[in-house]
Amino acid sequence: MTIIEPSVSLEWITGNSAMRIERAARTCYKSTPGATQESTDDFVKRISLNQGHESVIEHAVASFRIFCDRGISHEIVRHRLASYSQESTRYVNYCKEKHGGGDIQFIHPLDLTPEQLEFSVRAYTIMEGLYNEAIALGMKPQQARDYLPHGVKTELVMTANFREWRHFLKLRTSKAAHPKMRTIAKLIGGVLATHCPALFEEWAFEGLK
Repeated sequence: MTIIEPSVSLEWITGNSAMRIERAARTCYKSTPGATQESTDDFVKRISLNQGHESVIEHAVASFRIFCDRGISHEIVRHRLASYSQESTRYVNYCKEKHGGGDIQFIHPLDLTPEQLEFSVRAYTIMEGLYNEAIALGMKPQQARDYLPHGVKTELVMTANFREWRHFLKLRTSKAAHPKMRTIAKLIGGVLATHCPALFEEWAFEGLK
């Protein structure tokens, strides 16, 4: 049994995102794109954030590979205006060597006392043993997965346009969001802020809290 931290990695993002958005948006007015990155950023902020023409930012897209627990993934895929590919517990047999050889990964629980963390480790160890035993008894992965908890690690790729990513970040960095979800959202926001500060600078987090 292994406990890991949640993480994200950028799979793909529209190159020169702000400039591509500006070029698309200026089609409406047959006007000339700005000459500098600063003028482009100013235009993108003005037309999409200040004037509310958010449809233009749908011309830029980003894909992220996300490592989180199964419970958080259920919340992520509720964002309908996105595309997903997720690790399948029906087809992945965690007892096979290429999938861990029976060493199942779980996402680190947050905000627990030492005693609570010790309990979590013990519970995960028991659940790992039940899954492995189920496979040893001849159950298929889609049957044995009944004994895996929400805390088990899952991997998914999420692709969305910038408008949906802004919506995702507004909801999922809120203090009302689950702490594990906030961790994932802040990691994504930090990457997007680096690539397109004109639209994501408010999510340029210095640390995760």
